[in-house]
Amino acid sequence: MLEISGKHPDSTDEELLLQFNRNGNLEILGELYSRYMHLVYGVSLKYFGDREDARDTVMQIFEKLISDLPGQEIRNFKSWLYVLTKNHCLMQIRSQKSADGRLERYKIEQEFMESDQEMHPIDRGDHSVEEALKQCIEQLKAEQKQCIELFYYQKLCYQEIAEGLGIDEKKVKSFLQNGKRNLKICLEEKNVS
Repeated sequence: MLEISGKHPDSTDEELLLQFNRNGNLEILGELYSRYMHLVYGVSLKYFGDREDARDTVMQIFEKLISDLPGQEIRNFKSWLYVLTKNHCLMQIRSQKSADGRLERYKIEQEFMESDQEMHPIDRGDHSVEEALKQCIEQLKAEQKQCIELFYYQKLCYQEIAEGLGIDEKKVKSFLQNGKRNLKICLEEKNVS
């Protein structure tokens, strides 16, 4: 954990924030952060249920402060830090669940592929499915087409697509769902499965 000397014990959080924003002195930021490390640790422990993960999060949040804090207008550092920590924990959990889900899907796909005697049409050299899929993608609305290509072909996540296209993540999810539904309908019309 961080070791901070406490050179400014009488300074308010706001004064320390102002000093850090002026000169970027990490000792000042460290002193301010040391006041609330127990809060960060407690929130992290609540979400992760693991002391080692909570300790790692304390360090990760400090590193995040170094990059995220300059230029922020913060009225109540403690509340802002709590929300930052909570969001960080939720993102880590979501990321881990997503990784676990991908691993589980991969295991299921491997099991299915190894036990299936019939080869997929693409593996047989039958490129009609691949060609039909390309044709169907071309028929999608522009937003759906962009999101499908970015998500499935370029392997970008919702957040990366949203930032790249300058739209909300919920819109990305909606375009992907509608795009997949339209692709399914299109492929069924072409009698491809």
